[in-house]
Amino acid sequence: MPPNPHQDFVVTPDQLCVGLFVHIDLPWFSHPFSFNSFKIRNPDQVKELRGLGVKHFRYDPDRSDVQPQGMRSSLPPSATPAQKAPAIETENPALAAKRERIARLAQRKREVIEVEKAFVKAAGVMRNINKNLFARPKECLEEVDELVNQIVGAFLDQPEVALHVMGEHSGTEETYYHGLNSSILSMMLARDLGFPRGPCQLLGVGALLHDVGLNDIPDRIARPRHELSTPERNLRELHCEYGVRLGRQIGLPEPVLRIIGQHHELADGTGYPKKLKGDQIDPLARIVSLVNYYDNLCNPLDLAKAMTPHEALSLMFAQRRGKFDIKALQVMIRCLGVYPPGTVVKLSNDAIALVSSVNPAKPLRPWVTVYDPDIPKDEAIMLDLEEEPDINIAKALRPIQLPPEVYDYLSPRKRVTYYFDADSRKGGQS
Repeated sequence: MPPNPHQDFVVTPDQLCVGLFVHIDLPWFSHPFSFNSFKIRNPDQVKELRGLGVKHFRYDPDRSDVQPQGMRSSLPPSATPAQKAPAIETENPALAAKRERIARLAQRKREVIEVEKAFVKAAGVMRNINKNLFARPKECLEEVDELVNQIVGAFLDQPEVALHVMGEHSGTEETYYHGLNSSILSMMLARDLGFPRGPCQLLGVGALLHDVGLNDIPDRIARPRHELSTPERNLRELHCEYGVRLGRQIGLPEPVLRIIGQHHELADGTGYPKKLKGDQIDPLARIVSLVNYYDNLCNPLDLAKAMTPHEALSLMFAQRRGKFDIKALQVMIRCLGVYPPGTVVKLSNDAIALVSSVNPAKPLRPWVTVYDPDIPKDEAIMLDLEEEPDINIAKALRPIQLPPEVYDYLSPRKRVTYYFDADSRKGGQS
């Protein structure tokens, strides 16, 4: 929870009532509630709070809807300090359920670490592919097919696949994350657009290799650290044509070549290299063009211009929707949600959190990582909002709006990188 600027008062358990905003002075894992601070919403919560064995609770009158039961006001904590008490070991079903949830969260964090390792390994495969694609094309294309098979299989064979945003990552593979982002997000869209497996396989290969033509552009222009001049920008735009030429040399199929050649074309004809419009653009290329545009807004060459995922999607839909296949854009918004992974949000209970993953089946109820100064960063609370019906996302925040301690805790990324996990939602409800 964010630092509380309000003065806390104390109440006894028998003064608790619905509408009171209370703070529990116990470790998070020793009580059944999702937060240490919250507004009491029903009589069952009152009963559970009274069963914790705590002699006094702190409460915030400014955030409460009512006065404590049986009194007009309470003494400040300096006059009647809240006493910390150990949790009573009972067969409290709610506490038992929370402990089971804590165990699931611990397992989830372990799985996330393993999936991130696999993602970084995939980025290493991409590095090797880019390095050896022309020296050993047959071997490299086999590696591409294997990588795409994993992505296609996850998105087409397991409908409950979850999409996540990666934490900070080390190493030198960032150059290759754009291709992986494009492939993963393209597969997500292809699944919901009903594409069969064959075209999906071609889509995945094309998305991974769509920027292959940059290999023929000087690195200072292909991946610049400066504002490009008009001649430099014109040279960089040639990477689409160069990519098609290189793809033909190594034997890529025609649908993949069309993706490479058209991934910067836009439905309103403002793209390049041929300023194609609407149906003139290959259906698979339209998906990659949409995803490529979104990822470039989130991860531009100049990171100072980076948008949050929420800002990027909002801009694309509100102001630039004519540039894209409208059906694919609508599906993308439905899948990523109003608050895509990587978005910093304020919750309805005033907590600040980072959207860490979203299940396309429940885009408005994502997983979030919550800021709580009382809990170490590496043990941060992860909440599945699908299991928290009383908590909603109130609004998105720009990282620059965060206090330094909150920013450091949540570590919103300058670069947003997606990966998928097909196991985290098994048994989930649609």
